[in-house]
Amino acid sequence: MDRKALTDLLKKLHEHGITVDEAVQRLKDMPFSDMDFAKIDHHRSLRVGLPEVIFCQNKSAGQVVEIVKDQIAHEETVFGTRAGPAVLASVTKAFDNIEVNETGHCFWRRSSSWSSVKNARGTVVIASAGTSDAAVVEEGRCTLDIMGHPCLAIQDVGVAGIHRLFAHRRELENAAVIIVVAGMEGALPSVVSGLVSCPVIGVPTSVGYGAHLGGLVPLFAMLNSCASGLTVVNIDNGFGAACAAARMNMLSSE
Repeated sequence: MDRKALTDLLKKLHEHGITVDEAVQRLKDMPFSDMDFAKIDHHRSLRVGLPEVIFCQNKSAGQVVEIVKDQIAHEETVFGTRAGPAVLASVTKAFDNIEVNETGHCFWRRSSSWSSVKNARGTVVIASAGTSDAAVVEEGRCTLDIMGHPCLAIQDVGVAGIHRLFAHRRELENAAVIIVVAGMEGALPSVVSGLVSCPVIGVPTSVGYGAHLGGLVPLFAMLNSCASGLTVVNIDNGFGAACAAARMNMLSSE
């Protein structure tokens, strides 16, 4: 339950549009539902402004379906990440109006109270070094979208052809927050961070040749960046980068 849904419920109760018993029924599983294998946090959006998200990796398709069913029963926005083919197939079969991004391994269903963020400072830009980083980019883009933040993805602008990045200088300069996704040697976030004044978040990916070490090489490169103030999240963590960007985009407007 988010702030808008709770406000609407209390307003209906105040105006005698629903009974006290009906309001209690709606709130009875607050702050969470205990499903034995999972405890669904219905207060997450109220506390932090970001919804409870289903991390689907290593969960069975049946478990994910049960969690989605509980969230829909509580009239919440549903968002699942790291969802494999079996989970995506089960969820779309079990529920209507489920949207899917296969590249980003995500699915979602917006609640009736979902709305875009009204006080966001501006657009979050996601810039990726190469097309091979698309899964991480799409995970981040879908996360920002379901959280209501405007997002623009700029694909394949890595340092091997730096002129491609400079062609998007205007979008970068107008961004409220920039997420930079890169594998290989992980140089792109340092370049972008040296060009703009807004917060920049680097996301190393497990994409690269030879002794790339599954993403450790770009991770270490970003952590040792000469560009002051660059924030770095973990390998392939497009979701975490998007959550950080959303918080920055909300705080910067206050």
